[in-house]
This record gives sequence, C-alpha cells and structure tokens, in this order.
Amino acid sequence: MIRKLKSGEFRLYSRKTDPRTGKRRNLGTFDTREAAEEHEREVQYFKQH
Repeated sequence: MIRKLKSGEFRLYSRKTDPRTGKRRNLGTFDTREAAEEHEREVQYFKQH
C-alpha cells in the first residue's frame, strides 16, 4: 500500500497490520510514486522466493 505524505514523498506500507502495534509496517519512503511501486514489486518477488 502506497500513501502520499504531506512532505510530498511516498511511503510503502505492508498490506497486513503488524500484530504487535496494530498498525501497518513501514517498508520504505521514496521521492516518487514510480520508485515506491518498483520497490513494492521487489518486495512481492522476495515474498514468493
């Protein structure tokens, strides 16, 4: 899940909530949405392998 921050950056969050905190885990902050989407694809790839 990608959200745009007030600073204009994009942050990638995990799809599931963290059981300890009840919030989504931060998976990185990026300057562009394209960079965040690319990293999300990399994360999904490594989840499968």
